[in-house]
Amino acid sequence: MESHVFAVWDFMCLLKALQRVVTCVETPWLPRGDPATRRLINEIVTGEESDLLPSGRCVSHFELYLEAMEEAGANISPIKSFLSELENGQQVEAALERCNAPRGAHEFVLTTMNVVRNGRPHDLAASFSIGREDVIPTMFIELLAGLPKSDSFSLKTFIYYLERHIELDGDEHSGMAEKMLSNLCGDDPGKWQESADTAVTALQARACLWSSVVKQITLDSQGNQTDLICPSAEVAFAPEIV
Repeated sequence: MESHVFAVWDFMCLLKALQRVVTCVETPWLPRGDPATRRLINEIVTGEESDLLPSGRCVSHFELYLEAMEEAGANISPIKSFLSELENGQQVEAALERCNAPRGAHEFVLTTMNVVRNGRPHDLAASFSIGREDVIPTMFIELLAGLPKSDSFSLKTFIYYLERHIELDGDEHSGMAEKMLSNLCGDDPGKWQESADTAVTALQARACLWSSVVKQITLDSQGNQTDLICPSAEVAFAPEIV
């Protein structure tokens, strides 16, 4: 959770960057892009940035994840420090260093921010759709199945977070994201190829992130503490899997 929370945060960056390029978020307002694509991204933003909980409370999924971490007893100091650095005007790279983010999470966020900063709509949509929304339901189903049973900490909120994303991403958001990608690439083979390249990079980064987490857990279980350098994507991902 202490590593994954950074991926939850940069998901929001990817989401808002996509919203920015396919809708108008400035004033004076002007109609921008395809109305159908605007509707798709705005619906996803509503669910991710201000979801309605069963209690009637609204919350972003990132804030919900922080609550889940606190409930489970995870260390939220690095991610809170990271947010504080950003609020004080630090760039993402410097904030990651200053907050001592886990190295695998650090590298993952930098990969995402490269896509965010290049700003090409089809690349953002590819990273968002194929790199995130398509894989999250299956990934979270596996996480749920493997959660430990313990009386020493609570995973109630974390389980709700996982189940909510399985429901939303599996039933709604993944299909919307795929439609956005199709709308933005259209019949342009160049855009489809660039989108494919971006998607591969995003999936490699994901494998790299989880590889670093697994290694950290293994080392911690042996009584060792270390800040691992995430292996390169070429090592973490076999070509045939890509």
